Amino acid sequence: MSTSTSCEGAKPQVRPTENGCSAASCVPLVQSEQDVAHMNTDQSQKRFRISNMDCASEESEIRRAVDGIPEIEDLRFDLGASVLTISASQAALPNALQAIRKAGFKPEPIDEADKKPSGTTNASATFWDVWGKLLAALGLALAAEAIAYAFPATTWIKAMGMGIALGAIFLSGFGVYGKGLAALRQGRLNINALMAVAVTGAFLIGQWPEAAMVMALYAIAEAIEARAVDRARGAIKSLLALSPEQAEVRQADGGWLRIDVKSVALNSVVRISPGERVPLDGTVLAGQSAVDQSPLTGESLPVDKGPGDEVFAGTINQASALEVRVTSPASDSTLSRIIKAVEEAQASRAPTQRFVDQFAAVYTPAVFALAVLVAVVMPWVAGITWLEAVYKALVLLVIACPCALVISTPVTVVSGLAAGARRGILIKGGVYLEEARKIKAVALDKTGTITEGKPKLVAFEPIAPDEPEQRVELLAKSLAARSDHPVSKAIARGLAVQAQEVEAFEAVAGRGVQGVIDGHPYILANHRWIEERGQCSATLEARLAVHEEAGRTVTILANRDRVIALFAIADTIKPSSIEAISEMKALGVVPIMLTGDNAATARTVGHLAGISEIRGNLLPEDKLKAIEEFQGRYGVTAMTGDGINDAPALAKANIGFAMGAAGTHTAMEAADVVVMNDDLRRLPETIRLSKRTHVILWQNITLALGIKAVFLLMAIFDDASMWMAVFADMGASLLVVFNGLRLLKAVK
Repeated sequence: MSTSTSCEGAKPQVRPTENGCSAASCVPLVQSEQDVAHMNTDQSQKRFRISNMDCASEESEIRRAVDGIPEIEDLRFDLGASVLTISASQAALPNALQAIRKAGFKPEPIDEADKKPSGTTNASATFWDVWGKLLAALGLALAAEAIAYAFPATTWIKAMGMGIALGAIFLSGFGVYGKGLAALRQGRLNINALMAVAVTGAFLIGQWPEAAMVMALYAIAEAIEARAVDRARGAIKSLLALSPEQAEVRQADGGWLRIDVKSVALNSVVRISPGERVPLDGTVLAGQSAVDQSPLTGESLPVDKGPGDEVFAGTINQASALEVRVTSPASDSTLSRIIKAVEEAQASRAPTQRFVDQFAAVYTPAVFALAVLVAVVMPWVAGITWLEAVYKALVLLVIACPCALVISTPVTVVSGLAAGARRGILIKGGVYLEEARKIKAVALDKTGTITEGKPKLVAFEPIAPDEPEQRVELLAKSLAARSDHPVSKAIARGLAVQAQEVEAFEAVAGRGVQGVIDGHPYILANHRWIEERGQCSATLEARLAVHEEAGRTVTILANRDRVIALFAIADTIKPSSIEAISEMKALGVVPIMLTGDNAATARTVGHLAGISEIRGNLLPEDKLKAIEEFQGRYGVTAMTGDGINDAPALAKANIGFAMGAAGTHTAMEAADVVVMNDDLRRLPETIRLSKRTHVILWQNITLALGIKAVFLLMAIFDDASMWMAVFADMGASLLVVFNGLRLLKAVK
């Protein structure tokens, strides 16, 4: 019998922080009084709202702005809410804020009282602030075009048209100009810098109607794009609405009072009426009901709950009232941890996104240099005027904006993360979403992963004839009741006697449990441990073989001198596991069973599940070594387990999948992907989602670059107007955004 042990002492998997910062030295800068007022020496993490930050390209700008500032641990971006979280030392924070301001952004500290959940919008942003100004700018731009087209080019008409065009540019492009000029001052060529140069240049060479229209169309397309991107993020933000704000709590006088869930203390008793959402994680004290866990786990059928069963915040009570003892505060509920994990996953940058950012950093200056070359060389080569050459160069700058390229990856990755979350698959970063498609082998734990994980005691055989049967049952029940391993729980449930106090109780990883009862030491052990103690005999081996060949797990009760009894436990394979293993094989993935159970039981279960390579009698360190072996033999290897005994192997694997992890802190920490129910079919589903994400990522990159290439050639060798350039750039941006949003559809 392998027992469950706490892995708090295990070293967690270390993953690099995506902060984009190096450890170079930086001269301290003076911070504003407002920043000082909002600093708290007890906190290293501060949140800032940046109203003009809602695009992945702006995220990249901020990352580059703070690059080189030491002691910045992490930057976390919530673009949908325009919120940046900076984890840094008190010495580094003002330097980072100053650098961000120099880049053209205005970070505003968020007070604790003003903290809004991720995904909320700023209530002060009125219709006029967003769409009113843009529509007015478009109207003025159209008026400027009409004046240039319909009236003679007199001085007065030109002055009026230029004034109207300036009004359009001011209404739609003031923020773009601010960020663009800041980038140019620092020698950076970003989207805003290109637009600022292109629009200014067009205005100066007399193309003021086009300058106004380009800026208005660009700003409107940016706003549409931001809303489209927010749709992807909104798919995950909807998690925030799952947990109710109040709970009905039993008072000291026996009455009930509704209070804020944040004020509910541990061990309080809450009442949940039919149809209500569970406000906090807890254990059912009274009542029987069916609970819909699909918001967290993706399970299609409600789960029956009664006294002793766990319920989770955000799930829905359906049939009758439940009284629940609170086991976790609101800040540490399963739902809160899911939201935190998803937010961290959104903040991380996938490999493709890092590649695109690096490519854009080279691509933009290259096209800028090409535009300068066109302006200088084309009059000599093509025999066109200097103004025509400059106009072609400005068109090139508009086409060159890498917005479509930069936005193509994050919106696709976030959509993929959201699609997984909807199905109860919590992927803890874009890197795992992308890498899952490369999985060649999957190591599977047996109990609770392939099998139901709810074994039953099916046989009890006394071995020592002089030990009364009731005494044997009492000893086994007392030891088993102290363990949280499924096999021990099955023994405890199957024995009707009352458990006795156990002293010096200890769980021995991969072997069993031991303790002292009435002054005598006893163990409840698996076959391996009995062999190591030299307590096996030919008779005992024969009895064990009968049960093990039948696919049963045998646990042995022994004292210091002899074996007292054996207990046979049977577990059944989940039908979904057989289907999942078949799907894995169809995907070209090799399934392998790794279990601490005896080899005979492992073979029986493995063959029934359709697995060829089976290894039993494994300790946690043996599973770790097996993962290393499979990585050398197959390549990218995943590990699937319960996140406790399997934590070392989960951390060592290229991708660790924790199964049935609702409410399990260890699984959340050790695994890279958390399956919120115990359905193994979610694993091949994750691989298919990864493959689909990869296809859409490269579709978007190809679309963005392909459209750019076509219009760049048209701008150089044919007639391409600035209008056409804007439609090419923004059209490509919207195309890749909506293509990425296709991932939000459920993947099955």
